[in-house]
Amino acid sequence: MKDTQLAQITLTDDSTGAIANPIHLSTAYKHPKLGQSTGFDYTRTKNPTRSTFETYFAKLEHGIASFATSSGMSAIQLICNLFKPHDEILVSFDLYGGTFRLFEFYEQQYNIKFKYVDFTDYEQVEKEITDKTVALFIEPISNPQMIAIDVKPYYQLCKAKGLLSIIDNTFLTPYLSTPLAEGADIVLHSATKYIGGHNDVLAGVVTVKDESLAQQLFDFHNMTGATLSPIDSYLLLRGLKTLHLRIERAQSNARKLAKKCQSLQAIDEVLYSGQTGMLSLRLNKAYSVAKLLENLDICIFAESLGGTETLVTFPYTQTHVDMPDAEKDKRGIDEYLIRLSLGVENYEDIERDIIQALDKAQIGEIV
Repeated sequence: MKDTQLAQITLTDDSTGAIANPIHLSTAYKHPKLGQSTGFDYTRTKNPTRSTFETYFAKLEHGIASFATSSGMSAIQLICNLFKPHDEILVSFDLYGGTFRLFEFYEQQYNIKFKYVDFTDYEQVEKEITDKTVALFIEPISNPQMIAIDVKPYYQLCKAKGLLSIIDNTFLTPYLSTPLAEGADIVLHSATKYIGGHNDVLAGVVTVKDESLAQQLFDFHNMTGATLSPIDSYLLLRGLKTLHLRIERAQSNARKLAKKCQSLQAIDEVLYSGQTGMLSLRLNKAYSVAKLLENLDICIFAESLGGTETLVTFPYTQTHVDMPDAEKDKRGIDEYLIRLSLGVENYEDIERDIIQALDKAQIGEIV
């Protein structure tokens, strides 16, 4: 049923019979009379195309409201509006470098404390909670170490302690995981990634299941104005139609490549959760990451993920470049780690490209 729901995720225009959702570019809407509205007044507040995406996405997430934002980072910033000075948030120790950078800014600028914890150790996390803790922020598959977290116990912990559970579900998407249905309070995505799926739209989305939270986020969304454009909203609707096909193919390619890389002398460590199309590889010190990247033919050296193309990223100087070296060292983000977002290409082509690039990247004896 979920496959069918995604394939037909559009709102048929009853007056025309169109099966593709229209793009409403108008920024203002005519009022019938004083005190009356069509439901749309100004596009920052509400737009028909964006509303269609938000409505359908909330259903996919088992939520009551979604908020489409201008980027994944603006989605996180939208959530940060819920916090006040001296609040404390427990955060995944291994996480996206851009999130780390934003949290560092909020800590310095607004005196909001972000404490990094290992969510694989439930007992230790429980000990880290103080009377100032207001939320847990979890990447269920961490970036870039691909550490899988059992998040369900934390939903129960948050309910018992009166905390918000916030899940960055970018890697998993609603196709593989629906945290709100399992007990989470807030779910966010960089919709630029798997939701859009074609590397042609910058977007984020936040979804909740509580009326009070929804109203707060609606107010923040409207006030700050980091809302998604109608064209980008349409592109997300377009992307959702093939989400299931893309995820299944990318995941299949990732599983095959992870298995293959286990047998390669050039690879010291394969980091893969078993789900999604995301995996990381740690090269043996006899190999040059720079030479590997410059010799890719089919795979693309670029800083993103979740699209139809296989992308290879170097976290040390790309996604985590603004993280201090000492913090990168703690997280195992070194000059031999690469992150791959498997696309939907033929698997044999991907494998052949990685192996030929590795062959050209050897600069010494295998350690």
